Amino acid sequence: MWAALNWKDYTLLDCSDGQRLEKWGEYTLIRPDPQVIWKDRRKHPAWKKADASYTRSHTGGGSWSESALPEEWKIGYGELTFSVKTMGFKHTGLFPEQAVNWDWFSELIRSAGRPIRVLNLFAYTGGATVAAAKAGAEVTHVDAAKGMVLRARENAALSGLSDAKIHYVTEDCKKFVEREIRRGNRYDAVIMDPPSYGRGPKGEMWKLEENIDELVRLTVSVLTEKPLFFLINSYTTGLSPSAVAYILREEMIPRFGGSVSADEIGLPVSQTGGVLPCGSSARWENK
Repeated sequence: MWAALNWKDYTLLDCSDGQRLEKWGEYTLIRPDPQVIWKDRRKHPAWKKADASYTRSHTGGGSWSESALPEEWKIGYGELTFSVKTMGFKHTGLFPEQAVNWDWFSELIRSAGRPIRVLNLFAYTGGATVAAAKAGAEVTHVDAAKGMVLRARENAALSGLSDAKIHYVTEDCKKFVEREIRRGNRYDAVIMDPPSYGRGPKGEMWKLEENIDELVRLTVSVLTEKPLFFLINSYTTGLSPSAVAYILREEMIPRFGGSVSADEIGLPVSQTGGVLPCGSSARWENK
């Protein structure tokens, strides 16, 4: 498993009974997590004094408990700074496990010895965008949700990247890639973080298992002759990282060589010393 080990402002304190106990800066949150299938193992004392908790509704969705949390607050990761807040569907605007991927591709960008253009699809609030830009890349940040693109701009500014070469695009990712192919625009690297399920503005249904192969094939067409890396993240329960890696291997290696690897990504649990699985990633790199 690839674990995000370098956080200072975030800690997964404990997990049990379908929930995580997390420290986000100075605030402690309890959030549901379907991977936490073990029960009656709440050992950390902060379970009894968390600042806020998210409870799922039996009819779908859920809500945060009333608390004295600020509307939003900041946490840092190395040279990066992010704004976090309690949002719908248990989210905070950041996936801390992705830091293990930020570290990986940031080193590739810094070591490339040439300008690197990165295409970040389903880019959310810009964690990967900010990390890639801080490493020196020019980034095109694409997400269909206007609010998430605005938050990405805010996160870039917090990290001192207001004037960085980041292009923000509010558009359906597949349609954007199709336009980039017609325009002849090319990228040295791709980051792709597609949802498990989604619905487009005209009711189009997205299901990762059914659509990821087509999207990868399409996106490979916008790569330069010597691409640097291709990263696909998945939070779809039951979808093996090896299955996504198979797609990458079939599309990338015959054209560009290189190597493909895949694994779960996770977060260390400070109370127990274990690692909580939090999704998976498949990586292609040009070596």
